[in-house]
Amino acid sequence: MSYVSDLRAVLRGRDFRRLFATRLVSQFSDGVFQFAVAGYAFFTPEKQTSAVEAAVAFAVLLLPYSILGPFAGVFIDRWSRRQILVIAPIVRGVLLVLAALLVALNTPDWCFYAAALAVLGVNRFFLSALSAALPHVVEGERLLLANAVTPTSGTVATFLGAGVGYVLRLSFGAQHGGTALLLVFSGVVFGLSALIASTMHRRLLGPSYDANLPQAREAVRNVMTGMIDGARHVLHVRAPAAALASMAAHRFLYGMTIVMTVMLYRFYFTTNVEAGLSHITGVLATSGLGFFAAALITPWATDRFRPERWIPIMLATAGVLELALCLPFQQIGFLAAGFVLGVTGQSVKICTDTIVQRDVQDAYLGRVFSIYDMLFNGMFVVAAAVAALLLPANGKSYLILVIAAVGYVLSALGYRVITGGTAPRTPQEVTR
Repeated sequence: MSYVSDLRAVLRGRDFRRLFATRLVSQFSDGVFQFAVAGYAFFTPEKQTSAVEAAVAFAVLLLPYSILGPFAGVFIDRWSRRQILVIAPIVRGVLLVLAALLVALNTPDWCFYAAALAVLGVNRFFLSALSAALPHVVEGERLLLANAVTPTSGTVATFLGAGVGYVLRLSFGAQHGGTALLLVFSGVVFGLSALIASTMHRRLLGPSYDANLPQAREAVRNVMTGMIDGARHVLHVRAPAAALASMAAHRFLYGMTIVMTVMLYRFYFTTNVEAGLSHITGVLATSGLGFFAAALITPWATDRFRPERWIPIMLATAGVLELALCLPFQQIGFLAAGFVLGVTGQSVKICTDTIVQRDVQDAYLGRVFSIYDMLFNGMFVVAAAVAALLLPANGKSYLILVIAAVGYVLSALGYRVITGGTAPRTPQEVTR
């Protein structure tokens, strides 16, 4: 069934449409906000961005999802999810106005980043509540369809939000005042999601009352011990452990490449702030095309090869083509590399999702995916920090490029060594 027909099927439910609209509006606002943060960090005329500041910006954008993600469920299972969807946008809107005021007053960067961290922390709870609420508005036989179409649609909305943020920046201006207006606009749009969510009944989205549910403090402790148990379990299952390691390696190497690319477009390819932002938007666009191409290519490829074969093929392809395309340090090469890394990286992620879901016992699946989430975002942040130490001021670094390219190839070889010649184990064969 096609994406359009899948979407049409699940949209017949009135409550799903309201929840879906809440997601689309909120993630559109996310796109505007993320563009505003990136523009402030990298492409503001009033400041000279360094690689260290780039690393800080990526940490602000990603760490709340890594650190808070595993613990969000503790509270999502205790608080009214509908009320979270109504109250969180209001709190976020206030924080965005505060962040806008801090930018307009030209306060130190750490003040703005602290406010941005708070915004994204609230957003982590909001997105978790959206996911947990989905089974309450979709019939059981259509839940798979809903899970397939909503993340893709949300990603499209985020890209559209970033595009609108770019257009608005042209109107508002590139200075701090323009960034402040972008933040206020994002807050107003996010507030609209609260209005949509308020049309749903307070008890519609759960959680269901459970008298045996442990206290929140105990549940938080259980999250920590559960993740340790999940890590121990997955280390004894070769295919998922190798897949998680390959995904983590990709995110580290991809993170180094992205930080280098941002600095190149800010200081090497051009010193004009607006030209640099316009050109790097092209890299974002080709990367987005790569993500969508991976969604089409990977199912076809894994029908012909096992996912265990497709992962090293994609890792090696990323390394070889990144070096070939980027070594001349020309903009056209980085545009093409954006597409290549989008295809290969998303292919690795899709295969990793499949292997983890296939080979990890269901009792451990949630805990393993919490580890997955922390690795996915955390390795990017670590990569940004390492790149900040190695990059020159203009971003042109043969060392970073070679590390990334060779790292991809070595990751492919390492994956083959770990998994080569072994058949996938079923959950029934896996023991603690």
